[in-house]
Amino acid sequence: MADTAIFDVDGTLVDTNYQHTLAWARAFARCGVVRPLWRIHRGIGMGGDTFVPAVAGDDVEREHGEELRAAWVEEFDRLIDEVQPFDGAHELLQEVADRGFTVVLASSGKTQHVERFLDLVDGRSIAAAWTTSEDAERSKPEPDVVQAALDRVGASSGVMLGDSTWDVVAAGKLDVPTIAVRTGGFSVEELTGAGAVTVFDSLVELRERLDDTPLARPSR
Repeated sequence: MADTAIFDVDGTLVDTNYQHTLAWARAFARCGVVRPLWRIHRGIGMGGDTFVPAVAGDDVEREHGEELRAAWVEEFDRLIDEVQPFDGAHELLQEVADRGFTVVLASSGKTQHVERFLDLVDGRSIAAAWTTSEDAERSKPEPDVVQAALDRVGASSGVMLGDSTWDVVAAGKLDVPTIAVRTGGFSVEELTGAGAVTVFDSLVELRERLDDTPLARPSR
């Protein structure tokens, strides 16, 4: 039985995926690169190191990679005041902690962004630890950030909670099951196809049905 709940942050606890999509589109435009918004969105959840070549190709990565990542930060910072927590985010974290699970927030975001999002969900009062981009050499879909979260609290086993296919793939590489929510804009079929064990429409629904998931009360 798992002893640790590993929560993704962007798109799972806070509503950021569409701001990320716009920020990346504007960053690409600054470098003369045009990609459709739907294609950009499907890459959200990857880290910037893997996102650029996956969405725009290796040539764009070689020519503009670092410039694009810097431009993305600037563009996202212009939108960050619009970011809000999802309904029930704090309550879900608290419920999972009350069930005896160690709560870790596993983000590969920039430190300044993660710190801000922690405040939005009052995560510091519940989470035993959290990660940022500084804690993982490779970002999702590689499993480094999930492993860093487990290592941070000395966990023996965990359950991932995420919103993107990349969360599911990264956790799956460590044989960590993922409970997915559709808050990031990915479909049920995409999430289950990536390996999610179950999918919920919202954090509120997930909290109401926790006993139907790997985060059921130990007595169940």
